[in-house]
Amino acid sequence: MEVLQSGGNGLLSNSTSFLAEPVMHAFASLFFLGSYAFQTILGRPHASRTRGEGEFVKRSVDDFIALEEPIALEQLLCNIGSDGCHAQGVSPGIVIASPSKADPDYFFTWTRDAALVFKAVVERFAQSYDASLQRKIEEFIASQAKLQTVSNPSGELWNGAGLGEAKYHVDLSPFTEGWGRPQRDGPALRAIAMIGYSKWLVANGYKATATNVVWPIIRNDLAYVAQYWNQTGFDLWEEVNGSSFFTVAAQHRSLVEGSALAKNLDTSCDVCDVIAPQVLCHLQTFWSPSAGYTLANIHTNDGRSAKDANVILGSIHSFDPELGCDAATFQPCSDRALASHKVLADVFRSVYTINSGIPAGTAVAVGRYPEDVYYNGNPWYLNTLAAAEQLYDALYVWQTTGSIAVTSTSLPFFQDLYPSVKTGTYEAGSPTYTELYNAVFLYADEFINIVATYAQSNGSMAEQFDRNNGQPLSADDLTWSYAAFLSAAARRAGIVPAGWAGENSTATSVPSVCRATSHIGTYSTATATVFPPNQTPMSSTTTTTTTFTLPTATKTGGPPTTTGCPIAPSVAVTFNVLRTTTWGQTVKIVGNIPALGNWDPNGAVTLSASGYTSNNPLWRGTVTLGAGTVLQYKYIVVDADGSVTWERDPNRSWTVPRACSPNAAKSDSWQG
Repeated sequence: MEVLQSGGNGLLSNSTSFLAEPVMHAFASLFFLGSYAFQTILGRPHASRTRGEGEFVKRSVDDFIALEEPIALEQLLCNIGSDGCHAQGVSPGIVIASPSKADPDYFFTWTRDAALVFKAVVERFAQSYDASLQRKIEEFIASQAKLQTVSNPSGELWNGAGLGEAKYHVDLSPFTEGWGRPQRDGPALRAIAMIGYSKWLVANGYKATATNVVWPIIRNDLAYVAQYWNQTGFDLWEEVNGSSFFTVAAQHRSLVEGSALAKNLDTSCDVCDVIAPQVLCHLQTFWSPSAGYTLANIHTNDGRSAKDANVILGSIHSFDPELGCDAATFQPCSDRALASHKVLADVFRSVYTINSGIPAGTAVAVGRYPEDVYYNGNPWYLNTLAAAEQLYDALYVWQTTGSIAVTSTSLPFFQDLYPSVKTGTYEAGSPTYTELYNAVFLYADEFINIVATYAQSNGSMAEQFDRNNGQPLSADDLTWSYAAFLSAAARRAGIVPAGWAGENSTATSVPSVCRATSHIGTYSTATATVFPPNQTPMSSTTTTTTTFTLPTATKTGGPPTTTGCPIAPSVAVTFNVLRTTTWGQTVKIVGNIPALGNWDPNGAVTLSASGYTSNNPLWRGTVTLGAGTVLQYKYIVVDADGSVTWERDPNRSWTVPRACSPNAAKSDSWQG
């Protein structure tokens, strides 16, 4: 019996792509695009690949995301009991992996999958309050408190062993048949999801709820991680018994973030502080300098190459926007993570027929690992989305830090996109920075475009799509696929999660000597699982806004300033630009966020020439943006016949002030 992770769809008969004509056309054009991009980059083309030769890809992706996002959220919620449209008879808060009940039967709940789904839900909720999502989150937390007490083939709660059980029936009864157990990623990921919600509670004045209701459940999972982290278990695909990069990365994050939460709740997790550095030390052993990529599994004799999407998933789920490109934690823009990304993408170029002929530096469909035989071994939607998400994460960090570092380790990755690049650090505004940034953005979009091409016409995403013809395969409406889409789409929009490392200096500090230290945990039943009503955002009842904000393109509000006044959640920004024009011409501003048209000139904001004189050719306009919004933009001139002239590169970058005043101004001169 194949023992696979939770997941997806039954065999689907309709292989027509979503947005069939434009997206399929865009995908078909990728073969030309790959060749064209390679040739023109050597000649140092116009820098904005997201507007130049890659604009048709970007527009297809823009359209796909706009239509798919509400579908993905709806279908994800359909797979959560008890009122989900595909979850009849499912206990409240329980996530089914898929509605599929035969070929394959995924009508179960997996601890790992449910945690990853609610990690995405919590991130979405924290970015924008939604009472319906809050109810789902609280039902999930209550359901997990019950699951922790269920005796199962892995063990029971009294010694923590039962927390490593992989899956359960949807009525919370144990699954007692043969399976790959234990799986040690579930408790760590579940803790991470619940810690995210606990942070929101604390930030909005509900510390008592976090302390009394959520922390006892988290504490059990952290105790499990601290006790069992150095023992082997089955990987996220439930096939390899050994030590998994994905699992260890999640374990490290959970201990670091759990310790920080404990302090915020006026308690402690001393064992977290002791064990976390050793877990991080162990994590370093997955990097192979000789091979030049991160090994997915060690301490196993499975005979595989250890090239596995496991490492991309581990990187994106360890993403902390404030850690930069830290290599010790394998941050998405670290040289280790980028080198591994290249190796993973390249290995699938020759494995799948649908990838045939796609050159290096152009996106491909991504599977689990090249030796895969489950359903004959195919690309997965969630892995292809993860490949895009890693790159969007990297782009966010480069944009916020203002530089891109190319090391000897990451050089092959960057050379696929810009062959003449050398090792070094390239500052924002330099030609090479702009070339690299825009090339990576287009590369990321190409992965999304592949998903768009092989999703069903109604937006449905299965677990896999056929390696030869792209037809959806395996379990239908895989919940994890939808969560992966929502996460990738958010990162593309500049919406990133709150950091998890915080001020913990040991979060990235690797001990000089690794020790397999563990600690026997203490476990207890979490009994307080009823949430008080009406726990709404602080900003709705007070003059200050939530302190749990995301450093993103849509970040709003923040804590009071040092003068005591509250930060304005939105700012009316007046953009001023000096540009001499002739009769019939109009100046507009366009940028990378919806308020500025998402780089589409048709959605650009028209500026006014009411203050224009021959001596002061001023065009100006006001746009309301969220405080802290990080944006890129340019000015364009639109002639009477509709033709468009863009400013020269690079794109302008600016962050909307986070201050007391609800007004701000930005003055520029045309880059001619």
